[in-house]
Amino acid sequence: MADRRLQVFAAVAKYGSFTRAAEHLFMTQPAVTFQIKQLEEHFNTRLLDRGHGKVTLTHAGQIVQNFAERILDLSDEMESRVAELTDELAGPINIGTSMTIAGYWLPAIIDEFKQKYPKVIPRVVVGNSLLTEERVAARELDLGFIEIAADQPNVRRLTGARDEIMLICTPDHPLAGRQQVEPPDLVGHTLINRDEGNSVRDLTEDWFASAGVDVGELDVSAELGSLASVKQLVVRGMGYAFASRAAIQRELREGSLVAIHMSPPLYNSLEVIMPRDKFCSRLIETFAEHAVECLARRSEEIARNLR
Repeated sequence: MADRRLQVFAAVAKYGSFTRAAEHLFMTQPAVTFQIKQLEEHFNTRLLDRGHGKVTLTHAGQIVQNFAERILDLSDEMESRVAELTDELAGPINIGTSMTIAGYWLPAIIDEFKQKYPKVIPRVVVGNSLLTEERVAARELDLGFIEIAADQPNVRRLTGARDEIMLICTPDHPLAGRQQVEPPDLVGHTLINRDEGNSVRDLTEDWFASAGVDVGELDVSAELGSLASVKQLVVRGMGYAFASRAAIQRELREGSLVAIHMSPPLYNSLEVIMPRDKFCSRLIETFAEHAVECLARRSEEIARNLR
């Protein structure tokens, strides 16, 4: 309900860029420029200085920014309070998530939530766990899903479940007959690794290091940001990889991959995170509670299937 011009201005002031503001508001850059022009015409003064590829606030712009933030916060709280009285959850919720959770956990969470609250509009941004945590801490997102234990002081965390990390390879790979593997067992075998900042990579590198295996000496053939690409390379026999058990259910059923337990066992912590100091609406709290329950239930189902 807040003035759209103030919403756009606050985003430009926050990101220092018309382009970045447009991306975060799901608008075109000309539309952002038009809203700023209207606001400057309303106050009959320039609010932003544009130059050298960066946008800075004028003195008047700083005043407008301070009031805009307060007005927008009050508007959000008003919307939430009224929605609570009418007992109807509605409106957008900005969600960040890691790729694995986006592909194998989040669809069911959103589907079940939308069945209960059809007027809620989830807006999902996918990135690795580190990036998602940073954006939630910066209050760019209402809520996030990550696969590592959050350590940001500005983040509140709820642990939904644990997901076992397993070694995957083809059925004819030399490691395929093992019940479990230890770090020294993998020396000399080719690894298909994940990209930096990925939670599985961070955890497995710690797993190697704790056993005295230098990760710098591992035979790494590729580093990929896409788990789907990693699995395709493994299926083609290019090496082994690590993946969470939730992400390999189809391949295990089809028989294109086998999964081997790691010793000592390794787990992802599936967490729901929210900004600690931000006013938290009933919509965000309700979605977070629902997500935690869904993660725990789905994790138990997957564990039963592997027994």
